[in-house]
Amino acid sequence: MREWNRCFTALLAAMFVAASSGMSWATEQAQQRRAGRDVRQDTRQGSRHTKQDCRAADQKSNSQCRQDKRHTKQQGRQTARDIKY
Repeated sequence: MREWNRCFTALLAAMFVAASSGMSWATEQAQQRRAGRDVRQDTRQGSRHTKQDCRAADQKSNSQCRQDKRHTKQQGRQTARDIKY
């Protein structure tokens, strides 16, 4: 009877350890997704300002300002990918 009790306790402990390691991975992954999302949101604001500044300076055409905005957003996306993966 005692041996059965020890095996049961060991099995419960192993299940707990396995479950807790999975939870920590999920938490870490959620934090990475959140950080990536924050970077992308900040990038959106930055790209808007980039385009507005470009148009206000009136040194480039609208299409060139649009390309600057796209380039800024692409850099932000890449930064978010680097955080997540």
